[in-house]
Amino acid sequence: MILLRRLLGDVLRRQRQRQGRTLREVSSSARVSLGYLSEVERGQKEASSELLSAICDALDVRMSELMREVSDELALAELAESAAAGETAPVREPVPAVPGVPAVPAGVRPMLNSVSVTGVPPERVTIKAPAEAVDVVAA
Repeated sequence: MILLRRLLGDVLRRQRQRQGRTLREVSSSARVSLGYLSEVERGQKEASSELLSAICDALDVRMSELMREVSDELALAELAESAAAGETAPVREPVPAVPGVPAVPAGVRPMLNSVSVTGVPPERVTIKAPAEAVDVVAA
């Protein structure tokens, strides 16, 4: 099962670490206890929208950017979970070309912030995210 709070905590931790900041610095700036921020980063506590706003302000990151990164990771996790269960993504109609946007390579179709890959051996698919790679291996 994919836990949104865990994905959110991972993204928050990476944002903080990219800036070279400590939990103490961010918790002080966000006016939240160090222990609570630590629990949010570890995915043990659900953060309210007010708390997320305070943490984003402390990190000088737009909440929309944070949520976009969480959304991307969620899409990858869902794709990996589906692949591990042997499910296939539904075929979508091709997306029309948009001026100034690179064409989608053959065999790859955009689907609601994820991709469907065709013509790839089912034994191994590697999905690369901005910060890490996720390997999906068919059972």
